[in-house]
Amino acid sequence: MKNHETQNNRGTMFITGATSGFGEAIAKQAAAAGFKLILTGRRGDRLEQIQHLLGDKVIKTLCFDVRDCDATRQAIERLGDDEIPRILVNNAGLAVGKGPVDKGIYDDWNRMIDTNVKGLLHVTRELTPRMTQGARIINIGSVAGRQPYPGGAVYNASKFAVDGLTHAMRMDLLPRGIQVAQVAPGAADTEFSLVRFKGDEEAADAVYKGFEPLTADDVADSVLFIATRPPHVSVQDILIMPAAQASAYHFHTS
Repeated sequence: MKNHETQNNRGTMFITGATSGFGEAIAKQAAAAGFKLILTGRRGDRLEQIQHLLGDKVIKTLCFDVRDCDATRQAIERLGDDEIPRILVNNAGLAVGKGPVDKGIYDDWNRMIDTNVKGLLHVTRELTPRMTQGARIINIGSVAGRQPYPGGAVYNASKFAVDGLTHAMRMDLLPRGIQVAQVAPGAADTEFSLVRFKGDEEAADAVYKGFEPLTADDVADSVLFIATRPPHVSVQDILIMPAAQASAYHFHTS
């Protein structure tokens, strides 16, 4: 395989939402693959734990909420020129609540839109002017951004926005030689459902009853596949679901 990188010279990967789920799994796999890491998240204690686990692979941790535009700008402005990443993984995101749109909770809606859409934009806007030719951006989308389902209207809308932004970003950044990709998972067993159902473990566990869901490592595999392609290869989109899932709402369960 023609690849101008070596495992000891992958460059730096910047991962948002790195304290759990997909972000944590991506960080661990990226460290093993030879990337240096800049990890962000809202929970400082969790950032410290993963930094301790991964050691000198983590060159910096940044504790801020991507929803906060000023905090995002201030954190990224502190990066030195030698810390600008070759890979940006826009992973921070969540679903909160599930129900019909006529019974929606405004705080839940705002939290999803502000994190999933505006947070991605905040980080991208602050980092991309300093990224150089050959860089890659990988947005974490969802099958929910391809197919809506009952009770998911605003989460669907936020992930449809990620899908649209990924396409548009790819066009905007093409002249600068920056590739833009998306990994869109289906049902994956992480903290996702526990957050969606606001700590209700029974409701969260029921989401995965009767089939084997994806793991965070399955999704991280796809991210690392894109991140490690040769410079002339642009993998633009990966839709990944468990074998028991055929669409956003069609499952075969036992």
